[in-house]
Amino acid sequence: MSQQSNFIYLSPPHMGGREQEYVQQAFAQNWITTAGANVDSFEQELAFYLKIPAAAALSSGTAALHLALLALGVGAGDEVFCSSFTFVASTNPIRYVGATPVFLDSEATTWNLCPNALENALQDRQKKGKLPKALVLVHLYGMPSQMREILEITQHYGIPIIEDAAEALGSTYHGQLLGTFGIAGVFSFNGNKIITTSGGGALVSPDAALVNHARWLATQAKDPLPYYHHTTMGYNYRLSNVSAGIGRGQLEVLEKRVQQRRQVFERYQELLQGITELEWQPEPQGFYANRWLSCFTLKKGSNVSPEELKLKLLAQHIESRPLWQPMHRQPLYQKYDYFGTHVSDDLFARGLCLPSGSSLTQGDQERVAQVIKDAFSA
Repeated sequence: MSQQSNFIYLSPPHMGGREQEYVQQAFAQNWITTAGANVDSFEQELAFYLKIPAAAALSSGTAALHLALLALGVGAGDEVFCSSFTFVASTNPIRYVGATPVFLDSEATTWNLCPNALENALQDRQKKGKLPKALVLVHLYGMPSQMREILEITQHYGIPIIEDAAEALGSTYHGQLLGTFGIAGVFSFNGNKIITTSGGGALVSPDAALVNHARWLATQAKDPLPYYHHTTMGYNYRLSNVSAGIGRGQLEVLEKRVQQRRQVFERYQELLQGITELEWQPEPQGFYANRWLSCFTLKKGSNVSPEELKLKLLAQHIESRPLWQPMHRQPLYQKYDYFGTHVSDDLFARGLCLPSGSSLTQGDQERVAQVIKDAFSA
């Protein structure tokens, strides 16, 4: 896609001002590597923000999820339950460790994992005599999942939760930040996320030993000897000191970015309130979404399809995106078990994500809204 000056992107990076200062410190100290003051400080500052004991800064959210599974001892022969309505990076690490994914449907209120599908799947596996080793729970588009119901179910069966909060930094469920409910939380700082390190991620946990073990695995699992000695398979998953400097500057403006994204969502609702075919992603009472992306579905029977809207927006140099295609529909994962009533299939068929960057101007949003209005008035 060409870099046009008037092109409106879905979710571009938005710098806060101090990122270059921290990056320049890395250059001044000549710490252009996967260690240094920025890495240490970024981990400490992220853990402090989340009110959680420990965080490991890593090369991606995918790496964080991979390490979380390894830290829980998940491997060949194990099953891992996973939200089906998500990006493939939520699922691939399950295969990295040799385990088998089992996909669970969404519920219509939050678009996230359905507690009924979870209960049904666990009852099925209990009858078969083998429960899953973990649940990968995704908070989609920054919207919290139904945590009370999900926690009750998983605690009853003794299933640990890994929260995929890649899209949900800054979101809360009844006041508690997402990524802090499970044994491990995973975040992404890719360039399109609410804050970025250009590329990167983090693993957090209330168990500092788990984070320390993951950090060791992320640095090639070098044993504590005066020479290079390895007894465990390790990985090169650490975040660079330069990228961590960007993250430190971004973390300082996170709360502002959450407010800006929420304002973008609210402005779309105002601009498009006359179009009754649009149904915006709900936010139940006690749920506080960072609104990473502003998403809607079209009512069934709408004369305009999401693909038609996407093409009309693109013709006016505006990027949009379909909702995630469920994993159980992907050729890579169709052979694996799925529990649900195809709510996520319906969301995929009727949904669209609009440009949602925190730097989006009111004029930009009016451009987007006008294309949508024109589509429905044609």
